[in-house]
Amino acid sequence: MNNPDMAETILPPAGPVTEVAANDSAADNTAAPVTAAGKSSPAPMADGDPVKIRSRNVDVFYGDKQALFDVGIDIRERMVTALIGPSGCGKSTYIRCLNRMNDTIEIARVSGLIELDGQDIYSPDVDVVELRARVGIVFQKPNPFPKSIFENVAYGPRIHGLAAGKTDLEEIVVTSLTRAGLFEEVKDRLEDPGTGLSGGQQQRLCIARAIAVSPEVILMDEPCSALDPIATARVEELIDDLRKNYTIVIVTHSMQQAARVSQRTAMFHLGYVVEEGQTDVIFTNPTDKRTRDYITGRYG
Repeated sequence: MNNPDMAETILPPAGPVTEVAANDSAADNTAAPVTAAGKSSPAPMADGDPVKIRSRNVDVFYGDKQALFDVGIDIRERMVTALIGPSGCGKSTYIRCLNRMNDTIEIARVSGLIELDGQDIYSPDVDVVELRARVGIVFQKPNPFPKSIFENVAYGPRIHGLAAGKTDLEEIVVTSLTRAGLFEEVKDRLEDPGTGLSGGQQQRLCIARAIAVSPEVILMDEPCSALDPIATARVEELIDDLRKNYTIVIVTHSMQQAARVSQRTAMFHLGYVVEEGQTDVIFTNPTDKRTRDYITGRYG
């Protein structure tokens, strides 16, 4: 994260982008307001779909290179929101804004408004450590600590003071591993190194580590890209189960995965959000040609 060369940097589009409105769903047929450069405002919120994270006019710069342009998305509570689009379009840059991971990049600058439960997360009085406990992240490549399976999960609750004693800590570890669908596979070897697990197990260990601090939001940056189909299926089943208790945002290059696991989808292109709405509508009746072309494989 400290290497700026790894950041997604997007040059501004060379020519004008056609303005296109995006419909939220077939149910309300309400067109989203269109702003400059073909960016659509967040689709109207349906009754019973409270917003957990609200983004407005978000711009991100890495030095003099702009990566995101005027992004506005509403992340709905206890839903899976998939971010799709070609490589380098700003998807990972955006989710790193949601728990201020871009703060770790010296040349990064974020402007605009991002609210978690109505609170501006970039306000000077926000405790970033507490924010990252509320908004956890799972990266593309599994990255277990060089510690035991138990200590991988216990680390966060211990440093955040979430356990009153050893018994409480053990309960948190077992509960987190169980929620991550891993406990039955590792219950007899909790003292073994986490790095000795298979790739899919390591990713589920990282998910257990993330949920051990009782987050409200889980960010997943291509969590299955390094996994085989069987491990991918396990993680997708886990995502579907976790959304009962957590708000989830997933970056994925797999259209099939986005269609399987998400209820909302946002399409990124050249640093802009060009369309956002219910997943079934986005995949069956996209209103923006760029979304249609991407989904049908005309570019990627």
